[in-house]
Amino acid sequence: MSIYRRTLRYFRPYVVPSAGGVFFSLLAIGFNVLKPWPLAYIIDLLAGNAATHARLQHLTSGMSKVSIILWLCVALVVIQLLLGIVNLISNYLFIRVGLHALLRLRTELYAYLQSLSLKYHDTRRSADSSFRVAYDSQAIQTIYNKGFTSIFSSILLLIATLGIMFVNDWKLTLVSVVVMPVVAFVIHYYSSRIRQQSTTIQERESDLLTIAQEGLSSIRMVQAFGREDFEVRQFHSRASQSLQANLKLSLTSVQSALVVGTLMVLGTALVYYVGAVQVLNHHITLGVLTVFVSYIAALYQPLEQLTYTAWALEGATAGARRCFEVLDGEDDVADAPDAHTTEKSKGEIEFRNAA
Repeated sequence: MSIYRRTLRYFRPYVVPSAGGVFFSLLAIGFNVLKPWPLAYIIDLLAGNAATHARLQHLTSGMSKVSIILWLCVALVVIQLLLGIVNLISNYLFIRVGLHALLRLRTELYAYLQSLSLKYHDTRRSADSSFRVAYDSQAIQTIYNKGFTSIFSSILLLIATLGIMFVNDWKLTLVSVVVMPVVAFVIHYYSSRIRQQSTTIQERESDLLTIAQEGLSSIRMVQAFGREDFEVRQFHSRASQSLQANLKLSLTSVQSALVVGTLMVLGTALVYYVGAVQVLNHHITLGVLTVFVSYIAALYQPLEQLTYTAWALEGATAGARRCFEVLDGEDDVADAPDAHTTEKSKGEIEFRNAA
């Protein structure tokens, strides 16, 4: 079973609030699609576009240009306010579900560690187990909140934006999606590197926590035998390894962001050029071009979000895998077939048949 499918099992009890979050996400997408139009109509009115003016006057019972612009500005504020409200509700629902699933995983992981034999704990450092319970388990919330929900919202917004753009001008739409295949390749190229480097960071951080915990818990022995310098050198060595791992991942993230950002600017510049030529040739109005410019931002924003979501998922997968490694481990010391479970202990000791 894949990490993602296994993670979804922890969210099954929360289908209803998740569906509520999806509903409000759909409303937010609708408001996002509406946002550019008031500004586009304002620009067309200011540019003296007769068709737009006649259409708006018909809808507003013959209002003046100033009154129409005033109501368009009000519409901008109302759309943004409603967008903020539905985003607030959807984010609250998704975050709440993610935290409840995190609680389930942490409790299950801790309970399983409690049930394992002393042999298991003797062969493993307790700090590593603590790190998995406290930190690696947070990956499940990242996979849900920054993974599943972000991917769902971004894909729907992409589809809605492309549909509106295609209806208005299919040529500009095709120009805007030229860079998408290259962006998809970049995401795939960097994802495997980020997953590997994230796994290394989790291991280095766990090792560093172990060294610090063991050194401080045995501080009396360390000072009694004058081992302070040795402990500091050992800690510095582990901290340096963690630093190098984090630096390597940061460098990869910066490189990937540079490539993706450049590709998106290239796509935007192409739309600007082709759109400007069409305005000069009177094929489209300045207001329509403004809508396309706004939709380009709405198109590339979820695309960029998908990029960073893919990389966040790769990093979170490393932590989730470390949690599931514990849950999938078998106890080396099995109970006898006739073993009795101790339900309650009174703390009394009784000797029978003592010599």
